[in-house]
Formats: sequence, C-alpha cells, structure tokens
Amino acid sequence: MTNFVLFGPPGSGKGTQSEKLIAQYGLIHLSTGDLLRKEIKNGTPLGKEAESLMQKGQLVPDEVVIGMIAGALDSNLNANGFLFDGFPRTVAQAKALDNLLTLKKTHIKAVLFLQVDEDELIARLVKRGETSGRADDADPAVQRKRQDVYKNETLPVADYYENFDKVQRIDGEGSIDEIFERLKSVVETV
Repeated sequence: MTNFVLFGPPGSGKGTQSEKLIAQYGLIHLSTGDLLRKEIKNGTPLGKEAESLMQKGQLVPDEVVIGMIAGALDSNLNANGFLFDGFPRTVAQAKALDNLLTLKKTHIKAVLFLQVDEDELIARLVKRGETSGRADDADPAVQRKRQDVYKNETLPVADYYENFDKVQRIDGEGSIDEIFERLKSVVETV
C-alpha cells in the first residue's frame, strides 16, 4: 500500500491534481470533509458525534477525524494506497496519522508539496472566486489572510515531514498537464 499526502497552500491546485493522481494510480481519495459528510449521512456513531459538535459551531476533534480515517482504511484493505487531501493540517494531526498508519502496518511514502508563488495563488483564488460568485473569495485581501493562516497553521506540517525526508517539492506553476507530469515523475521514483 502506497500512501501520499497532497500538500500545498490554498489555490495550489490540490483538488485538480488529486483527481488526476487518483485516476492514474488507482488510489483511494481520503478527504476529511468527504469522510465527515459520509459518516454523518450514514448515521454512524462517529458521524453523530461530529454532527453534534458541528451544530454547536465546534471543530471536530482530531480523535474523531482519525477514527473516521481508520474506518476508511479498514474498509479498503485491498487498496493500492491512499491520497490524503486536506489532512493533516496540523503537526498534531500528522503525528496522529503516522501513529494510526503504523498500527495498520503502513506509512506515508511521500508528501507531494505543490509550491506556487503567492501572487500567483492570489490571482488563481480571486479568479476562482469571481467565477464561483462568492464575493469573499474574489477579494484579494481575504485571500492573503487565508495564505497567512496556511503559513502559520498548516505549513509546519511540511517541516514535520521534512524531518523524515518525506517532502517532495513540486513546481505547481504551469499548465495542469505540466504540473501533473512533474507529480508523476516524483510518484514513480520515490
């Protein structure tokens, strides 16, 4: 089983590239948002706990999210591997994920880190905001604040995995196909 984390700031193209990686390598896409929605829809104990917290405006604790990931791993024992998208977002989550994967006798093979110049990120996100009709997404000041939150809260995850030589930095600028070719060359050589 080969597991990857697709990592990068908002606007780096993770969503677009994750679809291509999943199709190319037969990976199971693990998006924590999707897992939460599925657990809630299916009325599982974890889903009920998450829904109760969310209705109160609280964040779902890492233990609940890790429990959902454990369930997804157990449900896909014959998978080629998993692509973690949007998780882990904190060093604590990264450590919890590593502990879970160790229990499951697997690990993160590589963190595929899409790197894009901040001005390019802002331009991409503002354009996406304009086409989605969400005024807040089209505001460059809002997008810069989101980049700052990413740098302060999520970027340390890359430093954590750097300690284990798992971070593969990929130029995230250019056409979708050019970026995908770069990703493929890394996936096929790690």
